[in-house]
Amino acid sequence: MNQLWVEKYRPNTVDGYVFVDQEQRDQVTSWIRNKSIPHLLFSGGPGTGKTTLAKMLINELGIDEYDVMYANGSKEARKIEWVDKLISFCQTMPFGTMKIVLIDEADYMNKDSVQPAMRNLMEEYSHSVRFVLTCNYPNKIIPPIRSRCQELHIPKTDHTEFTARVATVLVSESIEFDIDTLDTYVKATYPDLRKCLNLTQQNSTGGRLIAPRETDRGAGDWKLDCVQLFKSGRTREARTLLCQSSTPEEAEDIFRWMYDNLDIWATDVERQDQAIVIIRNGYVNMTSVADQEINLSATLAELCQLR
Repeated sequence: MNQLWVEKYRPNTVDGYVFVDQEQRDQVTSWIRNKSIPHLLFSGGPGTGKTTLAKMLINELGIDEYDVMYANGSKEARKIEWVDKLISFCQTMPFGTMKIVLIDEADYMNKDSVQPAMRNLMEEYSHSVRFVLTCNYPNKIIPPIRSRCQELHIPKTDHTEFTARVATVLVSESIEFDIDTLDTYVKATYPDLRKCLNLTQQNSTGGRLIAPRETDRGAGDWKLDCVQLFKSGRTREARTLLCQSSTPEEAEDIFRWMYDNLDIWATDVERQDQAIVIIRNGYVNMTSVADQEINLSATLAELCQLR
């Protein structure tokens, strides 16, 4: 079985990690140089590199594998019973200089039980244990934990860098591709690099990246069809597909996707500014309309008029 590209090309060193913010690079470099980190809270959208940065730091600091405890805040770390396991881990001395507790999706940890219990452990064992948390929504982390962490928001890369990183992987894997096909995958997944790499690997057969196939559809992958329809000028079909395929729970993500891909609606700056206002108005209307599909359809109709 082929190795997953998202893991194969996950950088292990600071030189391999792409920083959008130079100040963040300087800060991370100083931690590595000093062989020490504070409690950390990495926030940002899905697939922007939060977990990759955390694992890269652990590798660069030379932390022994037995000194690392990994947990997922949406699974085992969501339950108060997990705290007993955490306490046992913190109580034992590290094999090396320190222990690391890496918690992904920390914003899903129970705010009434797990998070309050963890804040005391962060202080009690600060001499030997560091907590590294990743999350999409830092506002869901209780203030006492946030105050104990140094927060870094991981910004998304721009479209050009995002496309270049996917193209680099394809070239490294000797996969032939045309720019238009790659652009379809980029527009459907941006800024989630993990999602884009998974989809392009899934659709790379016979040494070539092929256009999305109906048989490969998974949850949410209808965006690929929408992008192709928009790009071919079949806007009414694209609008219908998007409205019928998305759920009310995905409404916020859809508006964010529309904003992240302004060049679908317009190529010049002035009309892209108009698109932003249209998207903002549709987003605001979400709280006042009873039927989200009508609101979404109306927003898309306005955006398509800019094309």
